Amino acid sequence: MSAPRQESLYYRRSRFTTHLPRDRRYSRAHYWLLEESRGMWRIGLTKFATRMLGDIVEFDFAIAAGTNVTVGDEIGTIEGLKAISMVFAAGSGAFAGENSRLRQDVTLAESDPYGDGWLYRLEGTAAPDAVDVEGYVAILDATIDAMLADRHAGMDSDGGDD
Repeated sequence: MSAPRQESLYYRRSRFTTHLPRDRRYSRAHYWLLEESRGMWRIGLTKFATRMLGDIVEFDFAIAAGTNVTVGDEIGTIEGLKAISMVFAAGSGAFAGENSRLRQDVTLAESDPYGDGWLYRLEGTAAPDAVDVEGYVAILDATIDAMLADRHAGMDSDGGDD
């Protein structure tokens, strides 16, 4: 008899830690996608994305429910204390609406990103390049490696001419 599969994967790298739910797909743009029912996806930001934004203070969607979108379409904005970011469609189909709970408490997007802090629903298909949790770990590793390399390159620079 095999051991039951854990519901989440613990991830730690540098100064970042999180538990990544195994029941989702993940995008390179740090969105998670959960298929709630056949063809209905709940989509949110990963803990990594919310950490890069800082304290989330505002969000807005530029489209109405029922609007058709394709992967990568700009559909709104989200603002944190560290950055303002576009919200992109993480799948193709009909935008099925925003998470109305965020209108009452926008901090749910960072305090409960994999639960009540989801952003929007989409009726259609997930992005074809969405990966499972192990694939997302590889994306996180590459992203953090690049950030650390940039940081170290800045520290190693002497500013002189060669």
